[in-house]
Amino acid sequence: MKCPNQLKLLGVACLLVSAHALLPPAARAQTRWQLDADGRIRWEVEQGKAHQDHVEMSGRKVSVIVTYGVDERGGLILGRQVVFPMLRFAPNKTRDHFSLAFGDDSTPRVLVDRAAPRADVVKAFGQRGLLRVESLLGRDGEVALTRTIFPSVDKPLVVEKLTFTNRSDRDLTVEVEDTERVVRTSAARGVYGAYVASSRVADPGERVVRPRESTTFALLFSARKISEPPLNVDVEAEERARAGRVAEILSRLRLETPDPVLDAAFAFAKIRAAESIFETKGGLMHGPGGGAYYAAVWANDQAEYANPFFAYLGDATAAESAVNSFRHFARYVNPDYRPIPSSIISEGADFWHGAKDRGDMAMIAYGAARFALAYGRRETAEQLWPLVEWCLEYCRRKLDERGVVASDSDELENRFPAGRANLNTSSLYYDALNSAAMLGRELGKPSEQLARYETQAGALRAAIEKHFGANVEGFETYRYYDRRDLAGHAKFGAYAGRPDVLRAWIATPLTVGLYERREGTVAALFSQRLWTEDGLATEDGDKTFWDRSTLYGLRGAFAAGATEKALAYLTSYSKRRLLGEHVPYAVEAYPEGNQRHLSAESALYCRVYTEGMFGLRPTGFGSFQLTPRLPEGWGFMRLKNVRAFGGTFDLNISRVGDKLKVEVLAEGKPPQSHLVKQGETLTIKLEGER
Repeated sequence: MKCPNQLKLLGVACLLVSAHALLPPAARAQTRWQLDADGRIRWEVEQGKAHQDHVEMSGRKVSVIVTYGVDERGGLILGRQVVFPMLRFAPNKTRDHFSLAFGDDSTPRVLVDRAAPRADVVKAFGQRGLLRVESLLGRDGEVALTRTIFPSVDKPLVVEKLTFTNRSDRDLTVEVEDTERVVRTSAARGVYGAYVASSRVADPGERVVRPRESTTFALLFSARKISEPPLNVDVEAEERARAGRVAEILSRLRLETPDPVLDAAFAFAKIRAAESIFETKGGLMHGPGGGAYYAAVWANDQAEYANPFFAYLGDATAAESAVNSFRHFARYVNPDYRPIPSSIISEGADFWHGAKDRGDMAMIAYGAARFALAYGRRETAEQLWPLVEWCLEYCRRKLDERGVVASDSDELENRFPAGRANLNTSSLYYDALNSAAMLGRELGKPSEQLARYETQAGALRAAIEKHFGANVEGFETYRYYDRRDLAGHAKFGAYAGRPDVLRAWIATPLTVGLYERREGTVAALFSQRLWTEDGLATEDGDKTFWDRSTLYGLRGAFAAGATEKALAYLTSYSKRRLLGEHVPYAVEAYPEGNQRHLSAESALYCRVYTEGMFGLRPTGFGSFQLTPRLPEGWGFMRLKNVRAFGGTFDLNISRVGDKLKVEVLAEGKPPQSHLVKQGETLTIKLEGER
């Protein structure tokens, strides 16, 4: 049994590791947070146990990364990095937005009965789209203070609401001192001139608070162009708007299973996936976030990861951001078949293409075709068709002598080797060809063209098996690239002389219906060579992990029929991300980026269920395939308020003897009911647009 590398680094005995590994994954998941009955998560602070974490929240004109926690004495740790994505600086590249850190220097002094409280002890944290911090002030905890931190829905503003409650039996005075920090930038640096940012107390001063009554103050963090007037802020209205936006997202595409943790993790993921959309001069742009990536779109994060999910969510803002991202990519279509840039940045004003062709055209074609089918709107599909068509032709022209798609790198951008052709790009192109044939039929495109797509898909399937299919480290799975491609490579040349090594992206074929090597691939994914406490290692022998590949792996395992194994690892992963040490969302990577809460990873989390567990695969504007994978211990699973394929419907899966009952309850249409075997594929037809 191989000793996991991250434990080798810690010097843990392999014997102990092996015994630990025998436990089911769910049993090993450690939780700091608890799930409340109302769907929120809560951390009850234990005195003497220091811990801190960070979480990102976003609105249309702002994003905030809040660092929070407690020291050994229970004292609050609180920092706020506030990003204003549309306030740009020269040279106006990807990260040239206005960003400020607000720490203790921005926190006003609080006085109770005209003296600083002798104690300020944090009791609990809670969150679900808003972060709440509960503290007690004073020697006897006579004042309860609740901080509620959230971004404005539609303003360049972050609010930190302070609610003081008198827990004593006498009148108390509470004062929040008038504290302001102002930063003014040079007009010469700003794309839109000078900017002014501030943190200030709204309505400061001293107030009398009677027993069992409360009073509220607020800290406001905002920025604007110096030519614009200061914001007029109604704190209560801002909180209602944020809570309303969160509730709106939660009401769409609801997951119901016997496991409340999975239901909650899905709900939280919807929030992060759909909130990170920014109102730019180039239209609505879904951005990853993380303090770095805003007012821009990427071929992988948006086109490949998030947009296919937005087709099911039924959120108008998310759907428009998806369509808009494809519009931006379509601007770079050209008759010479030069590659579309990997990223359109700076509100659409510029682009980034630093890793050259990462397989971006396969990513775009894959996402655009799947989105157009599931979104179910003919007019939108007609707009996207030329982009899909062009990207497919680009990929065809990039087929090498082995019949697979050549590229300069992959989505990891030369962090790890990808050879001259990688498994991921060819798998995505394969799926895009199949989707395009279905989409073209809906749009009435020439049958000869669509037949070519189907023929090309068949040839590519055979080429993927021939070129990438391999026994790697004892598993009948895939090699990610041909290591001979790396001979003489300046960075990765040493790989050419080594045996093939397992990579996390071997899961991608399973997500696009390539099941020839399902058994060996699933075994490899969940082996100790790849699976770690944080999901899939990018490569066997390396400590690096990226959640995106883990989420592809889990989706692929469900799609391949490894339901029980996939559920065990999904449960472990979900508990760790929702209730563990770094919560409540999927993350980008480690060690790079400090496990930032990039938003598209949350869309990928939701797709583990929609496309993996439920097996949704769009086939037309009003039709889809369904391959439900109901776990053995479950009596039901449901997707409620699905808004796709031109309608709104519920999917109810339940167990009837050794069969599964599939109910499709669509608004305004007769209910559909079917009995199928576990793993059987069913075609569901709604009306859709014709």
